This record gives sequence, C-alpha cells and structure tokens, in this order.
Amino acid sequence: MKFSVVITTYNRLDLLKRAINSALNQTIECEVVVADDCSSDDTETYIKSLGDSVVYHRNEVNQGHAATVNAGVAKASGDWIKFLDDDDYLHPNCLTEMLKAIALCPDAAICSCVAAQVDGNEVELSRTPRLGPGLAFYIPQADIHFGMLLELLPFGTPVQVACRRDAFLQTGGWDSTLDANCDDIDSWIRIAQFGHAIFLNQCLAYRTIWPGAYNQKFSLSQRLATNILMKEKIYPLVAEQHRLDIPLLQDIKNYLKLHWILVALKQRNIKSLFSMIDFSILSPLAWKLLLNAVFMRRSPEQNSDLRKLVLIED
Repeated sequence: MKFSVVITTYNRLDLLKRAINSALNQTIECEVVVADDCSSDDTETYIKSLGDSVVYHRNEVNQGHAATVNAGVAKASGDWIKFLDDDDYLHPNCLTEMLKAIALCPDAAICSCVAAQVDGNEVELSRTPRLGPGLAFYIPQADIHFGMLLELLPFGTPVQVACRRDAFLQTGGWDSTLDANCDDIDSWIRIAQFGHAIFLNQCLAYRTIWPGAYNQKFSLSQRLATNILMKEKIYPLVAEQHRLDIPLLQDIKNYLKLHWILVALKQRNIKSLFSMIDFSILSPLAWKLLLNAVFMRRSPEQNSDLRKLVLIED
C-alpha cells in the first residue's frame, strides 16, 4: 500500500518548506505532491529545485483551497491520501503508524489521529482529545455518522486525516462552495459512506494556530451556519439502527447556536454575539448536549456512547 501526501499551498513558502520536509522525512517511503494555488512568491522555483522528490501541480489561476486539494489528489498515485496544509506538519512516524492500523482494518476508508496545536514558534498549546480506548480503535461504517452527529467522532482538520484515494474520487472531491469553511468536514462525511473509520490515539500531526490560518477569515456567525449545514448533511445518513438514539435536528441546531454564542461571549465579540443570540439559550436539551460534548472532550474514555461504537482495540 502506498501513501501520497498532498500538500496545498498559496504564498507561504517558508511554512511550505517545513511541511514538505515533514513529508519527505517520513519513516516509510511515500509520494509527496505539492498543489500550488498559483502562488506569486518563489514557491514554483523552490519546488522545481527539489527535482523528482516532489510531484508539482500549479493552478493556472487562483482557484481556492478546495479546488487545489482536488487538483493535488488528481496528481497523486497512492492508494491512500494524507492531507496536509502548508502551515501544518507531520510527525516522522505518522504514516508508519497509520499503515499499521490500516493493515488491521483493510476495509477502512478514513483514518485520523491526535494532533498538537502549536504556535508560530512550534510551542505546543494543546492537543485534540484522545478518543476511546487503546492506541487505535476502529468504527464500523454503519456507526460513523451517528458518532459524527453527536460529536463522538470528530475526524479533525486535514493534518489529522488520511483517506482511501478511490473513496475520495467516488465522492467527487472537495466542495468549492464551502472553500476553507468546513470543506474538509463535508468531505469526511461523504468518504465515511465507503468504509470503516480508524482513530489513532497518538499525536502524529501538528496544526499551527496563527492569524493567517484559512479559517480565521470567517466570522463566528458564518462558522455557525456552516456547522448547522454539516449536521443537516449528516442527519439523513445516520443508520436506521441509531435513529431512535439521536435528538431532533432542531435540538442539535439549538446546541450549535448555544456553543457559538458562548464562544462569542468568551472572545468578547459583541457583534457576533448579538447576531446569533436567540431563544436557543433557553433550551434544556441544548444545554444537555453542550455539557455532554464538554464531558466527552475531557473524558472520552468514560463516554458510554463512544465505547459502544468500538469495533477493535489495539
């Protein structure tokens, strides 16, 4: 089985060099593809200086993040795609550990891992939570959308995720209408229809938190609207066996509104706060879902709903 690391970039050469090095320094051999969204800096010159060690694609015009991901995957030849934005980077053992887990669950379509959030100086700020027991666990395809809907199974950002290339292509790729605002989550929702999921409770990826990140350009109300859209997409995909165990879609929407209202309050973002606030803050079920989500993030191993989804422990 072959991995292709697909790195998307646009005018971030200094950061891109780190991302490329993290892919070239993996402990197993892999293909490295750089998809350049028509950068105006020295990205093209630098990539060409690397010779055959990197496959290079350059958009003729700027097309956005989602279209650039699709172009990179089209250039890739691996069985599995490891996504990577230019401002993030991988642990040297990332692909090795993913390969081990996939070998134990060959019908998997998507794989995710723990990521460290780092600042511009690579100082760790936090980590995404562990999920479930052991170093790795596997979720049957029929359970994935139930887990995603209730936020028991957050696959995370591109730096955390790999998927089967054939599953990616069957979904039609990333949606440019969502460009950089949940275009990745939308993709995971559709890929999850084609196989099982794998989660690695190992920190194998590093996500840089900085003002230049793609998602920083969206307001909180925009992010709320897209979060609601993702839940609307997941809801009809939940398997019949779980239908009696999920809240009404409106209750989930109320929970999301409550979550982002509290984010706005924490950030003292008064404009966003007043644009989102409504009667959802009075919903007891919304508060229950919020508290469950907080508990899940702090003590995922103790979550009974998550334990019911575990297929194999390693």
